[in-house]
Amino acid sequence: MKIALIGFGAMARYVVDQLANSRIEVAAIIVPEYQVAPLCDEFGKQFNFVTGVAEAGNDIGLFVDCAGHGALLQHGAQILRAGYDLLTVSIGALADAALLDKLDRAAAVGGGSIRLVSGAIGALDSLRAGRIGTLQAVRYIGRKPPQGWVGSQAEQVLDLGALTGAAQVHFRGTAREAALQYPKNANVAAAVALAGIGFDNTQVELLADPSVSRNIHEIEAEGDFGSFRFSIEGNPLPSNPRTSSLAAMSVIASINQYAERIKF
Repeated sequence: MKIALIGFGAMARYVVDQLANSRIEVAAIIVPEYQVAPLCDEFGKQFNFVTGVAEAGNDIGLFVDCAGHGALLQHGAQILRAGYDLLTVSIGALADAALLDKLDRAAAVGGGSIRLVSGAIGALDSLRAGRIGTLQAVRYIGRKPPQGWVGSQAEQVLDLGALTGAAQVHFRGTAREAALQYPKNANVAAAVALAGIGFDNTQVELLADPSVSRNIHEIEAEGDFGSFRFSIEGNPLPSNPRTSSLAAMSVIASINQYAERIKF
């Protein structure tokens, strides 16, 4: 199978490395025009860097978005309208109801589908199963060391550089509010919302915690099935401390699952 990647940051490079000796070929990598020349100078003819969907070729089996919300907005509808399937890590972007509707209509026209990567969190299969009955409540708690929130809305609430002692909450609200206010930090909250009871009914709490060194994600859910609490402490990618190792690994797992004839 041939795939096309969107973006060539730490996550995309991890994907390329992991697929190097597999039966899945990275046939094209879509990047902004200003990146093409430097990347070609760096990698020569090792990769096919292009600037748009049309240049990727007609035999692509799957497009894989590793570039963030802006890339999904720029390329997503075109990919789906052309009949291709799209795998994306940019789940938080779907909190924008207009974008979600645009992608849905493009998929209906072209016949492609958009597939969401689970990213840095687990237990989403339990949430999807639980909503077949009634989910009464779903809550996501995201806890990171203070430096993990640098560059986010948290800086408007807390002095991250001077934070010591107990964890400090810098956001409480719905998953939609979290995804829109924290576009680079709330993909997990969005994944939990879409797997469960939606953006407006999922409650989110975000904390800066000087006592932790890892990103900690927790899901609490109650419903007809009973209740569960799930927690994961994630290590970052060595090449980029802002990218979760598990999120990058989940991209590979999703690509492999797409290519397999027996799917879990």
